[in-house]
Amino acid sequence: MNDDLATLATAAGWVRGGHRVAIATVIETWGSAPRRIGSHLAIRDDGLFEGSVSGGCVEGDVITEAQALLADGSGLVRRDYGVADATAWEVGLACGGRISVLVQRLADDAFPLTLVDRLVTAAADGDAVTLVTDLATGATHEAPGDGFARAYPPPRRLAIIGAVHIAQALVPQALALGITPTVIDPRGLFAAPARFGGQTEADQRFAGLTLDRRWPDEALADWRPNAASAVVALTHDPKLDDLALAAALRTPAFYIAALGSRKNHAGRLERLAALGFDTETLMRVRGPAGLAIGAADPVEIALSIAAELTAAWRGVLLPRA
Repeated sequence: MNDDLATLATAAGWVRGGHRVAIATVIETWGSAPRRIGSHLAIRDDGLFEGSVSGGCVEGDVITEAQALLADGSGLVRRDYGVADATAWEVGLACGGRISVLVQRLADDAFPLTLVDRLVTAAADGDAVTLVTDLATGATHEAPGDGFARAYPPPRRLAIIGAVHIAQALVPQALALGITPTVIDPRGLFAAPARFGGQTEADQRFAGLTLDRRWPDEALADWRPNAASAVVALTHDPKLDDLALAAALRTPAFYIAALGSRKNHAGRLERLAALGFDTETLMRVRGPAGLAIGAADPVEIALSIAAELTAAWRGVLLPRA
């Protein structure tokens, strides 16, 4: 899950642990605001907090307002913050931007705990959810409705089958696009942390990458591709690629692709057909993977795959001739 959803999930855990909790949300921005609209900060009744609405500029004031709101047990708070004035005591934004922050309680009559559960479940299923908050009452509910609308798109994930040279180039491109990559390869010498910019597994997890050394069918069974997931097979080895593609075709993954020539792809489809997949299902496999941009090296091939994956996600991917 992304940072804001993780913040809400942490807040829900605090409530279930017996704490009162407030949620602060950026509802408007102007200029060079440090955090985007919809960013969350969770504040516990004892002052512990998680998340951010300004990168540190105004958090102290927001936390103070949130604790007062929790002590009162009702209502909402809206605070507007502008450019910091060195001669004033009021908090402000040194970056020169302006933001408005709404503070509400994580409670049934404000931001219900059930909505956090809904968001967590939707993220796991690859579904999008939009919540709407009445700025007059502070009550939040699932769309439709009038008020401040905050969309929670499903977190995108990418399973890369094969820790090959192209995978080394594709991982940073996926991360730059906000997509969480997992590289799956049972060949231990290939799936070495040092080949992906880290010396240990902890380095990789910190960077946002997971290395999985299991066979693709086993790894994908646990990874559970959903409607926000993509699976790309890069090994050229049917023993690995076919396992991954067969597993992916049984899921709602939005993008499934494999490297290889057109001739190799035709053979791949024949093998998958022998496993019982019909023609319409097999058309979901893009092969050769990537948009036709004349890619000539691993970095360009990775770029073409990232571009095709993006087109599939945005719903503008054209069928192959």
